[in-house]
Formats: sequence, structure tokens, C-alpha cells
Amino acid sequence: MKYLSQTLQANQRLTKLNLGCSQIGAEGMKYLSQALKANQTLTNLDLTFVQIYAKASKYLSQALKDHQSLATLNLYDNKMKAEGTKYLSQALQTNQSLTKLNLGNNGIDSEGTKYLSQALMTNQSLIELHLGNNDLGSEGMQHLSQALKVNQTLTKLDLHCKPYKIGAKASKYLSEAIKTNQTLSELDLSGNVIEAQEMKPLSQVLRVNHTLTKLNLCKSGQGEGGIKHLSQALKLNKTLTKLDLGENQICPKGIKHLCEALKVNQTLTDLNLGGNEIGPKGIKSLTEALKLNQTLT
Repeated sequence: MKYLSQTLQANQRLTKLNLGCSQIGAEGMKYLSQALKANQTLTNLDLTFVQIYAKASKYLSQALKDHQSLATLNLYDNKMKAEGTKYLSQALQTNQSLTKLNLGNNGIDSEGTKYLSQALMTNQSLIELHLGNNDLGSEGMQHLSQALKVNQTLTKLDLHCKPYKIGAKASKYLSEAIKTNQTLSELDLSGNVIEAQEMKPLSQVLRVNHTLTKLNLCKSGQGEGGIKHLSQALKLNKTLTKLDLGENQICPKGIKHLCEALKVNQTLTDLNLGGNEIGPKGIKSLTEALKLNQTLT
């Protein structure tokens, strides 16, 4: 890593570097960070699964504070946890070049989310944030939602996870944030088990939201109750163009509710219903809706 670092410090052409699965560790990150402080051409850095724990995160963060060219940083699967996220968040408060950041599967809990949320309140460059497969919990969602209420740059947020019940409190916090936020256009909640009572506040927000265009609810445990709430929102929503409802538990009755919305919705162009229990009755309802719908492609 030492020799690569020396090369990067002198190189003025390299813009993209993938070091994924290379077990860099703290010592390797120290050398890499020294290179980043000197290099001003690198725009895309992939550090997926390179054993970045707290100490390594500290080295990386010191480099990011003043770096002027790096726009995309992938830190997926590094188990940074709260302490590592704290260092990175400190860098995000001053960094003005980073636009895309992947922190998926890093063991980030409510404490780590608190640090990150504080950074999002002041950061002016980040437009895409991936937090999938972390354990934010309702408290973490509250911190994140507070940041979303004031952040004016984030357009894409990925909160997908393995089967996990999002909970009523977390759903409420997120809904309140979406209601206030004016920039978020893509939201991924796939894998979060969102039952009918959690879908209700989200659906109420979708009735009045004017920025969200893509919503992923794949594998979110949607049944008849949740789809009924969502369908009522789709009748009024004027911005959503892509909706993923794949691999849920939508039965013919649920499809019927959705189809009533499709008959009047004028913006949705992309709808995924694969992996649901639609059945012949559901297909019939869908066919009738498509005769009237003018936008789905």
C-alpha cells in the first residue's frame, strides 16, 4: 500500500480507483490517506470490504476534510460502526466535493446515525446516500429525519435492508421529514416490513409530496391494508413516476384497490408487481385499469 500511495501522490491522470476486498486495514489506510491529501484528480474511490474500522476511518476522514476532487466514495461492508461514522461525519461537515456516499452494511446504529445526521444538516454537496443494511432503529430514524427537514441537497436515499420491521415511530419520523423535505426524489425502503399502520402516515405524505419520483417498496410486506392506503395516495399524487411493489403479499383484493388508483393516476410510468399473489381476479382488475390508464409504459 505504501508504494501505491507514492504513485498516487505523483499521478495526475487517474480518476477512478477500485480497491474493494483488498484488506487495507488501518496501516494501509494511513498510506492511502496521505496520497489522497496530495492527489487532486481522483473522483471515484471504491473501498468495499477493506476492513475500515474506527482507526482507519479516522485516517480517511482527515484526508476527506480538504479533498477537492473525490465525488463518489463506496465504503460498503466495512463495519465502521458509531465511532468510525463519527470521524467520517466530521469530514462531511467541511468536504465540498463528495456527491455520492455508500455506507451500507457498516453496523451503523442510532448513535452513528446521530453523527451522520449532524453532518447532513450542514453538508452542501452530498446528493446520494446509501445506508442500507444498517440498524438505525426508531431513534436513528428520528435523527435522520431531523436532518432531512433542513438538508437541501440530498436527492437519493437508500434505506433498504434485510427483513426488518420499520415500526410505527420510525415510519412517523420519516413521513414528517418527507413532508418537509424539498429535494428528495428517490427513496428505497425495500426489505423494511411496513405494515398497514406504518404505511398510513407514509401514504398521507405522498398525497401532498411534490418531489418524490421513485419509491421502492419491494419486499416490504405489503398486504391489502397497506396497499389500500397507498392506493388512496396514488389517486392524488402528481409526481411519482416509478413504484416498485415486487415480492410483496398483494392479493386480488389489494390489486383491486391499486387498480382503482391506476384508473385516475396521471404520472406513474413504471410499476413492478412481480412476485405477488395477484391471481386471475387480480389480472382481470389490472386489465380493466390499463384500458383507462394513459401513462404506464
